Amino acid sequence: MSRANISMSNNTRRVLTLATLFGVSFAAWSAGADLGQAQKQATNWTAIGMFGVFVVFTLFITKWAASKTKSAADFYTAGGGITGFQNGLAIAGDYMSAASFLGISGLVFGSGFDGLIFSIGWLVGWPVITFLMAERLRNLGKFTFADVAAYRFAQTPVRSFAATGSLVVVAFYMIAQMVGAGQLIKVLFGLEYTYAVVMVGIIMMAYVLFGGMTATTWVQIIKAVMLLTGATFMAVTVLFQFGFSPEALFAKAVEVHSKGDAIMSPGALIKDPISAISVGMALMFGTAGLPHILMRFFTVPSAKEARKSVGWATTWIGYFYILTFIIGFGAIVNLVQNPGEFYVGGEIAKGLKGGGNMAAVHLAKAVGGDLFLGFISAVAFATILAVVAGLTLSGASAVSHDLYATVFKNGQASSEDELRVSKITTICLGALAVVLGILFEKENVAYMVMLAFAIACSANFPVLFMSVLWKDCTTKGATIGGFVGLFAAVALTVMSANVWEAVLGNPKGSAPFPYSSPAIFSMTLAFFTIWLVSILDNSEQAKKERALFPDQLIRSETGLGASTASSH
Repeated sequence: MSRANISMSNNTRRVLTLATLFGVSFAAWSAGADLGQAQKQATNWTAIGMFGVFVVFTLFITKWAASKTKSAADFYTAGGGITGFQNGLAIAGDYMSAASFLGISGLVFGSGFDGLIFSIGWLVGWPVITFLMAERLRNLGKFTFADVAAYRFAQTPVRSFAATGSLVVVAFYMIAQMVGAGQLIKVLFGLEYTYAVVMVGIIMMAYVLFGGMTATTWVQIIKAVMLLTGATFMAVTVLFQFGFSPEALFAKAVEVHSKGDAIMSPGALIKDPISAISVGMALMFGTAGLPHILMRFFTVPSAKEARKSVGWATTWIGYFYILTFIIGFGAIVNLVQNPGEFYVGGEIAKGLKGGGNMAAVHLAKAVGGDLFLGFISAVAFATILAVVAGLTLSGASAVSHDLYATVFKNGQASSEDELRVSKITTICLGALAVVLGILFEKENVAYMVMLAFAIACSANFPVLFMSVLWKDCTTKGATIGGFVGLFAAVALTVMSANVWEAVLGNPKGSAPFPYSSPAIFSMTLAFFTIWLVSILDNSEQAKKERALFPDQLIRSETGLGASTASSH
């Protein structure tokens, strides 16, 4: 593969200039549900200072990564040179986001035991990736999951679908991150919403443009270590208050919480079983369809390392979710007993300052004072940078590799051209994220997150699953089934109460679709369409595709002919 010489002149100056813009962000993709229009608070200089140190440090890592990013392979996959342990920690960094840290601990704070439904959904999704996908992805793919889905199919239709699905998922995931960042920044940093969103966009683009996947991976790893350290300290201090007895903690929480014993019972968040199953399916199978997660399996040198990375990711994620559970109950005990400091007007009925998602942040102040609050705030803000950088990189790869190089150039594009298109796309995606983040400032972002996961499990996952594991799958089946799943997920979400009533302003009870998530319907429809269209397709092209399945199976299980790590 030819190598593009990327000039590093003036990059130091650019990096240092960008470092001064550190005011940036954090957030949970579940943030919008109860955050609303957060009130601007006094400027938290401790948090800003700590965050500034993190940004400057990671931008120097980006400068180092840029010196190693000489080809498209380096840019997309870090040259395949990331170890299983490093990749596992980076994947965990994607998941241990503000969504988990603030969102799940906030749900546990508000609803008790039932708040774990989201963490269980995600965690159960990992064995699917481990046993069905990780090894095959590494052996069949190169840069994107479309490489895998289109392995034995006609390239243009399958890659066009894969790029469309990826970009839609990335867009909605990114909007949620940017909006949440801006809203929460008012509470934690005391900065204006617009400035916050613009700064997030600028620093994120710096990571991706200069350092590609190498920089994005190391930023994720550093952030993951910081978040694990902070969450562990919080959980230990909470348990210390009760002699390290979880039973005593839960008993005290039941005693002080307004709902009493109800917080230890399921059914507080999602009452109807169809919605519960659908949400669980979206979280579980959506994980195996997220483009920025799937990309990570191409950063390791072998299928063995891919399996190892999932094992490490599951370990860290599982440990972290236990911590969020303790943090949620710890927040109940510590915050409810001190309403004057943590509740609006000192009244519990008016809710927490900054909304329910701020429970973990307030607990940080309760157990560690202003200094620890600054640390947790800085880590939370750093989280969004890493997540958005990963999203941007997966979006850029969908455009440059799947559309430009394969569809438009018929696979004839040089590494230099592909890299150039990636960087142009990165700037466009960054600008789009900033604009959408500003436009959606007042919107509820929770539905956008659900839409992202519903699309991932209804469009990307069925196509990936069937193309790899079912010998009779054809180009027509994969493309038509994928687009049917994509449109069904979007349409049903728009017709749900989350959008129809809350966003579009229609009367309460008028939503045509009565459930919280469309996944159980749209995913089933996608699988059925892929099966039906494929078995009805008896064209010569379909016969050739079926004949290629044994070769695909051998490569997916043995790795013969798979890409290897590039030298640096």
